[in-house]
Amino acid sequence: MPRRRFSEVVKDYEVGVEPATSIAEKMLTSGGFTGRHFAEAVDITAAMWRDPRCFKILSFPADIISTGLRGVIRQLTRDGHADMLVTTCGMLDHDVARSFAPYMKGDFRLDDKELLKAGYHRLGNVLVPRDSYGPLLEGKLQPLLEELYSEGRREIGASELAWALGERLLNEDSILYWAAKRKVPVVIPGLTDGAVGSQVWLFTQRHRDFKIDVLKDEEIMSDSVFESKKMGALMLGGGISKHHTIWWAQFRSGLDYAVYLTTAMEFDGSLSGALVREAISWGKVKAKARETTVHGDVTVLLPFLVSAALGKLKD
Repeated sequence: MPRRRFSEVVKDYEVGVEPATSIAEKMLTSGGFTGRHFAEAVDITAAMWRDPRCFKILSFPADIISTGLRGVIRQLTRDGHADMLVTTCGMLDHDVARSFAPYMKGDFRLDDKELLKAGYHRLGNVLVPRDSYGPLLEGKLQPLLEELYSEGRREIGASELAWALGERLLNEDSILYWAAKRKVPVVIPGLTDGAVGSQVWLFTQRHRDFKIDVLKDEEIMSDSVFESKKMGALMLGGGISKHHTIWWAQFRSGLDYAVYLTTAMEFDGSLSGALVREAISWGKVKAKARETTVHGDVTVLLPFLVSAALGKLKD
């Protein structure tokens, strides 16, 4: 490797009662560890949101929608900071369920055998009352699907189903409501891996001519990829939602902006643990892209990232 000259000095900083944007600016000069990567993520996110030519993808797993972070995802969808959501079926499950019934604070150390007897599912330290999940979703989904069927629908894409849920069932508290209202596609490459997908399967047992067209969302992604002048992604966690985002980006020579928040490590070769820069070798992120990976829990990082990036936009 060629010899490099390193001229930026590591600077100490102190903090007071101040905005997240100000603290992120100080972290950028610290030179150190995850703090600096977080500050870089703030800069890249703000630049991506500010770029009028950039098509912005927000990818995330379902579990965070069981927490209050659902509100931040709703905010980004509502306020125009996401042109597309790429997620998993459980996002639909939790967004619909929480629109009609509460989830409860729990603890990682609770006795799961006792919770089973008491009628709770445990999702980390969140408790999902059994009646607030499967039975509720069946009660809401089956009439909706019957309504669509009676209107002559025999085939539907995952994003179309997500919009139908938002338009016909939900209100302003829901992510899906705002996705439908703002016409933000909700791409779900693994629709059958969740309660909503299971309800669709159950519906097809009575209506064998009703189908999910798994390629409709792929057409949406294809159109977005080939029509956009630039493309950026804020990727929360790994798995299928992250991979589907970068997979499609390779067909336009990669993402121009890429921010990845993850708790996974790269030593096992997993996609979830892979740093953004690994995707450069696949053509999924451009070599000259503005990119960074930040290691940490998204329920901690994302609120501060969004707050600081919004502060930069305001400035």
